[in-house]
Amino acid sequence: MRIDEERIAEPGLVVLNVTAAGEETVRAVMDGLQQKWATSGVTPVWRVPGEAGFRARVHADIRRPD
Repeated sequence: MRIDEERIAEPGLVVLNVTAAGEETVRAVMDGLQQKWATSGVTPVWRVPGEAGFRARVHADIRRPD
């Protein structure tokens, strides 16, 4: 899957690919990320036939102070 350069055009903008054994784990990670940073939120989770794990992609702005 291609990463749109607009999503990482500035320092502090990231694209995170999350892979885990279970869909619930992927959703929990996305929820935790959105509580810490400004993110694209909980995005669709998918599986790639023939490959292990569930996947999701999250866009985040990590410049927000703690």
